[in-house]
Amino acid sequence: MRRRLYLAVAALVAAGYGLTLAIFYPGIMTFDAKFVYEYIAKGVLGDWQSPVMTVLWGVIDPIAPGPGSMFLLIATSYWLGFGVLALTVARRSARVALWLPLLALLPPAFVFVGIIWRDVLFAISWLLAAVIAFAAAERGARLRAPAQALALALCAFGVLLRPNAVIAAPILGAYIAWPCRVYLKRTAILLVPAMVGFFGLVQVVYYGALGATRQHPLQTIMVFDLGGISHFTKQNQFPVTWSEPESALLLNNCYQPTQWDIYWRLEPCDFVMRRLEKEEGLFGTPAITEAWARAVMRHPLAYLRHRTAFMWNFLAGDNLTMWLDDIEGTTETVFPDRPAFLALVALHDMLKPTPLFRVGSWLLVCIIVCGFAWRRRETPEGAFALGVCGSAAVYVLTFVAVGVASDFRYGYWAVLAGIIGGVVAALGPRPDAQHLYGPE
Repeated sequence: MRRRLYLAVAALVAAGYGLTLAIFYPGIMTFDAKFVYEYIAKGVLGDWQSPVMTVLWGVIDPIAPGPGSMFLLIATSYWLGFGVLALTVARRSARVALWLPLLALLPPAFVFVGIIWRDVLFAISWLLAAVIAFAAAERGARLRAPAQALALALCAFGVLLRPNAVIAAPILGAYIAWPCRVYLKRTAILLVPAMVGFFGLVQVVYYGALGATRQHPLQTIMVFDLGGISHFTKQNQFPVTWSEPESALLLNNCYQPTQWDIYWRLEPCDFVMRRLEKEEGLFGTPAITEAWARAVMRHPLAYLRHRTAFMWNFLAGDNLTMWLDDIEGTTETVFPDRPAFLALVALHDMLKPTPLFRVGSWLLVCIIVCGFAWRRRETPEGAFALGVCGSAAVYVLTFVAVGVASDFRYGYWAVLAGIIGGVVAALGPRPDAQHLYGPE
């Protein structure tokens, strides 16, 4: 009977994987992805995007040159994660095991599997990390230890893709280390050292092992903040003097709590970065950092107004979801003659105005799951739900301070965590449940 269930789960996962290939292959290249991919040919590495993604893509590129290799990695990892989780859950509930591959087709999760963004790869890496730890949680030490090592490596890989995950990673890492129950004291003791360790890992890998060029991505946050504070105070906070028309634009018209690109590449306000970077040569220097620190210290309320406006838009706004533009320019949109893809886009367009495509909805789901799972924190199911949803909630909240764009993809980990964490948390208690690790 169980063998039939496993075969049925495997068939559903294979069908989902095949559907993914039919709809998306060879994947949708975005401008961010193209930027990463072009570095492979140039033989250079920068830290604006993740240099680790550039190196990885260069290694796997011969499999299917262009977006194909990265798409295959993302799609395979996605379905492997849901497949392993479904087979693990099958020991508890046949119904839930059969539902999991279908839940993987939920539009807020599925429509991104074919789009090449490091945020998607990051979220799926953490999906795999959590699922591997959960699958091995109650196995013997000979199997559990290497599984935990692999899961921790995937957790670290996620941080190398998205360094702002350094604050959320210790929560997922603690779950991987102790997958059968939550150890509050151990987690609290290791929280700060783990953050320091993950931060150090980024420095060592980016600038030591890979020798990545410093392109000062942190200063994009500062430019965005300086623009926001200037807008709310009606006083120039940048370390340059603007012309009267430029000043009027900067203080009254340029600022939108949506993206920093307004000051970088979008007319008419692209004069800001043109001046800072090309004319004055200030971008990437201490002058920007000092101006930012001075503005925040002098105008904390304006800074909070700016950051609150951004976060509200990020959580509740009708932001960019699917990427549909053909950046190669052969057609206006990608896959215009592919009926299955067009049907998926139509479904996406119908659901986009709903809470399903609001980051705030999935943050709320993760918080609710954590609340529900807290009373079961001494079980593998509760620990899993708290590990994935807790890390997702913290990760989303990091954008309060570091967010520079409001795209839905930045909350993608919360979508996956909400789905898998909610399913596992909803599993009923087992009569034979045992805690593999002793009391705290």
